[in-house]
Amino acid sequence: MAASSFKTLDDADLNGKRVLVRVDLNVPMKDGEVTDATRLQRIVPTLSEISEKGGKVIILAHFGRPKGEKVAEMSLKPVVPALAKVLDRPVMFAEDCIGDIAKGAIDAMSSGDILVLENTRYYKGEEKNEAEFVSALAENGDLLVSDAFSVSHRAHATTEGLANHMPAVAGRTMQAELEALDAALGTPKRPVLAIVGGAKVSTKIDLLENLVSKVDGLVIGGGMANTFLAAQGKDVGKSLCEHDLADTAKRIMAAAEKADCEIILPVDAAVAKEFAANAPHKIVDVDSVPSDSMMLDVGPKSVEAVASWIKKAQTIVWNGPLGAFEIAPFDTATVAAAQAAAEETKADNLISVAGGGDTVAALNHAGVSETFSYVSTAGGAFLEWMEGKALPGVEVLKN
Repeated sequence: MAASSFKTLDDADLNGKRVLVRVDLNVPMKDGEVTDATRLQRIVPTLSEISEKGGKVIILAHFGRPKGEKVAEMSLKPVVPALAKVLDRPVMFAEDCIGDIAKGAIDAMSSGDILVLENTRYYKGEEKNEAEFVSALAENGDLLVSDAFSVSHRAHATTEGLANHMPAVAGRTMQAELEALDAALGTPKRPVLAIVGGAKVSTKIDLLENLVSKVDGLVIGGGMANTFLAAQGKDVGKSLCEHDLADTAKRIMAAAEKADCEIILPVDAAVAKEFAANAPHKIVDVDSVPSDSMMLDVGPKSVEAVASWIKKAQTIVWNGPLGAFEIAPFDTATVAAAQAAAEETKADNLISVAGGGDTVAALNHAGVSETFSYVSTAGGAFLEWMEGKALPGVEVLKN
């Protein structure tokens, strides 16, 4: 979605305003400490810009799934010191997100101050998008800056309801995400290659069905590929495989042929008798997988086919690893393909956009996250967007 179709911070007058900013503070914690500040670093540009332009920065966020109860372990309070550290400035905290406590804390703010309000999911009205809760939140702000793409697939009070109550614009993180997604599948440079891996076809049927109509090439890897190979009548031995989805796989392949989308399946694989690090393994063609073995990674000939597609592509959308990348040596194909995409991106020959939990981990493992054009940290929202679904938290920002 091009920036022209939604408002951004460039369109907002922030000076002296109470700016409600919906961000994602759902960071990993251990013993009361934040263990990975990636999500916090991503929101620094938005928060700093609002503060520098004289707005009161009032942060709305959730943590965990308290389901409308005040669960002490899911308080946002322990996140505040880590946020203050990445922002390099003081951050205040209010023990509630609505009512007198929130109002008092906001009234005490000066322009440019930053305040985190307590977990919005302490109220059932957040996930239910209740009008009463939305009104209570709206009393504390003059406008909304939406900067949490990762929860934009949910029609919650802070992601969708509030934006119908007050002027709403996209923050810089949301803007970057939407512009990257538009470059990947909205108005992409062709040819477009999608790489989709992961364990099961069943979790990605909608995704595959949407992609075959939008991309020129579709690499299917991971356990998912075994289901497609089995549907073609190949014996996949003891490999992870959803045999009951053979008809689905055939339907997707037929749709791809009709849409002129080339499906790239493995032609060889690394097989082993057990799923363990450094298990004895060998490379075989997919036509001759031993009946007592399982495919745990795609082989060198398959990697070569993927790499040559990467070379001719102008845009890549990546979701999911090609093999069992968590254990060596079955990370070989994922790392090689990721490095090939990174090289083309670095040479300005390719726009590379990736997202989804395992994907981020796999690209970090390959050491290429920084080189890709855009790596989305939004799991569910990224997948639903790839499936072609409208995201409530994005739709509400459109002009």
